[in-house]
Amino acid sequence: MKAIVVHEFGGPEKMRLEDVPDLKPAVGQVVIRIRAAGVNPVETYMRAGTYPRKPTLPYTPGTDGAGTVESVGKDVTRFGVGDRVYIAGSLSGTYAEQALCEERSLFPLPANVSFIQGAAVHIPYATAFRGLFDRASARGGETVLIHGASGGVGIAAVQLARAAGLHVVGTAGSERGRKLVAAEGAHAVLDHTSPGHFEEALATTRHRGFDVILEMLANVNLAKDLSLIAPHGRVVVIGNRGTIEVNPRDAMTRDGSILAMSLWNATPEDLLRIHSALSAGLENKTLRPVVGQEIPLAEASRAHVAVMEAGAHGKIVLIP
Repeated sequence: MKAIVVHEFGGPEKMRLEDVPDLKPAVGQVVIRIRAAGVNPVETYMRAGTYPRKPTLPYTPGTDGAGTVESVGKDVTRFGVGDRVYIAGSLSGTYAEQALCEERSLFPLPANVSFIQGAAVHIPYATAFRGLFDRASARGGETVLIHGASGGVGIAAVQLARAAGLHVVGTAGSERGRKLVAAEGAHAVLDHTSPGHFEEALATTRHRGFDVILEMLANVNLAKDLSLIAPHGRVVVIGNRGTIEVNPRDAMTRDGSILAMSLWNATPEDLLRIHSALSAGLENKTLRPVVGQEIPLAEASRAHVAVMEAGAHGKIVLIP
């Protein structure tokens, strides 16, 4: 089979398409024929060698994907050959024609969800779910500000928050992105390239502030976020690319909280619970993954450049 292989940490050019042996499942394992693989910013940090979790070289990137079951190992009971599934973690990496997975990392892909959409589920939707409900304990009737709402995690958060009865305000940096966020259900959408968008955001709450803020770029926005939260408001740091100085008094005066999360900290039990909820949302069409770009597997380096660019519009997926 063909797979993207990284032999040394560095830039996108370090990813190369190579011929590697076909995969064979051991006990409790499943081999998936990949139809689409999701691309996430975290994979660019890992490839560069700057992320705290460094994979053992050489390796194939990717944890998200969707496809059909090609073979199963002993004691696998939930899936059979030919079943449509989406992947929530892979032992071998998903930037490939095949992926080796533990049975517990696979979930049924409903007939109404394409393989391309299935590849856009795991990291974006599980991150948004964990940020909103596990970390922020968001509840119906509360207000939420979602920075970078037109990206994969942002769109997932918009859909999940609306389904849970929150009042949703989202931001995006392009007109195309803002139209997408509005179409997916945000009550108000702001241009985060505008210097006045923080004041505009606060005005949407009648200056009460937000109960929850999902922060995708904390090194830019966190200090301002603390002045936007309502009494007992919570800021959840989901993404960050550097350091920042904040004034703790802004949180103190509101009894506010700065929370942080990494999906890597979710236990297998957490992921089972989260994906059980996500699977239900996919089935009833409450959750509708949006894919903005489909890029051939051989051009994975281009996907790693695109996923870090401004003006996000849904998810980027690779097609073997």
